[in-house]
Amino acid sequence: MKLFNCQNCGQPLYFENHQCPSCGRRLGYLPAQASVAALVEDGDLWRTPVAPGQFRLCANAVHEVCNWLIAPDSGEAFCAACRHNRTIPDLAVPGNLEHWRKVETAKHRLFYTLLRLGLPLATKAERSDGLAFDFLVAVGSPVLTGHADGLITINLAEADDAEREKTRGRMGEPYRTLLGHFRHEIAHYYWDRLVRDTAELDNFRAAFGDERADYQQALQRHYAEGAPQDWPARFVTAYASAHPWEDFAETWAHYFHMVDTLETAAAFGLVLAPHTTAPLDARIDFDPHLADMPRLIDAWLPLSFAANSLNRSMGMSDLYPFVPTPAMIVKLAFVHDLVHRGHGHDAAATLQAVAAGLRRKVGEPM
Repeated sequence: MKLFNCQNCGQPLYFENHQCPSCGRRLGYLPAQASVAALVEDGDLWRTPVAPGQFRLCANAVHEVCNWLIAPDSGEAFCAACRHNRTIPDLAVPGNLEHWRKVETAKHRLFYTLLRLGLPLATKAERSDGLAFDFLVAVGSPVLTGHADGLITINLAEADDAEREKTRGRMGEPYRTLLGHFRHEIAHYYWDRLVRDTAELDNFRAAFGDERADYQQALQRHYAEGAPQDWPARFVTAYASAHPWEDFAETWAHYFHMVDTLETAAAFGLVLAPHTTAPLDARIDFDPHLADMPRLIDAWLPLSFAANSLNRSMGMSDLYPFVPTPAMIVKLAFVHDLVHRGHGHDAAATLQAVAAGLRRKVGEPM
């Protein structure tokens, strides 16, 4: 994620800010410019110092769940992120609006990266293989977060921090966030769009395994028996070992974790020059959306170790409680080249570089 500033007063801003906390100016996000802009009223519309012309706010701005802008002649009531919503919770029910705001915060951060990477984002209203979201509340029967044929369902209870922590503990997960859910579930959608029925399928099977293995049986076996003992050497999470589809989705989510966090580190001009003989130095001064995989890994390994060390100094759990082994890095390289297929990236060269030069920087769990 980039850093943003109010063009009116210079105040540093978060991506989600609707109003400048310093000068009070209304704010709006321009996806094409990847910029949070200070707004000036122009009748029923708005102008910005970032882009010429007039804009209007997404229709969901009235609920304070969205600050994205739309061209007035677009014919859309909702922004590039909100127009994918098929079902939202009943806002008359106490607590639903607060939880939906948290859900939309995570979803908009997902869309920030999807747009920056140039991934296809048609809605289901536009084409049958498009994308849609249902945000549901369990009433009588449980709601399962998941993906099916382009429809991503999110259980609104995941926005309740206490409930999500209970689930995290019950499932034995070291890490569970709303943003993580979105990044995982969107991976299933892009597997259908970018891998299934394409020339990438054989490469996918070589990296992740044969997805034709019975999915339901694989999940039942995973929940009954747990992950194989050697899973940390081969998979990013225990759940990734359940089935190749889940391995891909977990790896995709972690790739997005890396890219977004590295962009934030670059925006802060972060340089790591630790007083150690270990290879933990890094200068994060590049755009991770455009970098090759070796450069991402060379920066990510020391950055995640530093972030974990800072968290431990505060008595907190590791920010990134995972160890990217060589096997995992090869899978990340597959995801990297998949999302960059239209940008001139060479998959074979990436895998060769990963195999040749990255093992020395992979740490062991502490």
